[in-house]
Amino acid sequence: MKLAAGICPVPELLAAGIRVGLGSDGCASNNNQDLFGEMGSAARLQKAAYWDPARMGVAALLKMATIDGARAIGLGHEIGSLETGKAADVIVIDTNQAHMTPLYSAASHLVYAARAADVRHVVVDGMPVVKDGTLLSMPVASVMAEARRWGREIAAM
Repeated sequence: MKLAAGICPVPELLAAGIRVGLGSDGCASNNNQDLFGEMGSAARLQKAAYWDPARMGVAALLKMATIDGARAIGLGHEIGSLETGKAADVIVIDTNQAHMTPLYSAASHLVYAARAADVRHVVVDGMPVVKDGTLLSMPVASVMAEARRWGREIAAM
């Protein structure tokens, strides 16, 4: 949407049996890495494009963001769903937030209300990588400082 590059005909692709994965993009075309926001945007865009509030239900969007996203990158046999033999990738969302209350449908709230900042815990392949909202695998402050330094250097070119 930011680049005005058109609207993907997702319902037609799904009806034709084409697997569609949903992901986040970087600063070149979105400036955001919030997959929850992408689910909500994808749902709203399809509804608006087709003038149909029933287009792109939450089940289809959650599937696109999980197992079909994994399948789209050739990793559906390893990730994308909680199954024996797959990497144990799990997130825990804090639903005790004003924008998540009242919670009538967890699936609907994941698509339309949740935000990346609501993620409290992340486990990747069975290993905790975020605990209580804090990234455990790297010193975030120093990484961000280095990114800012590189940003200034690039902007000065």
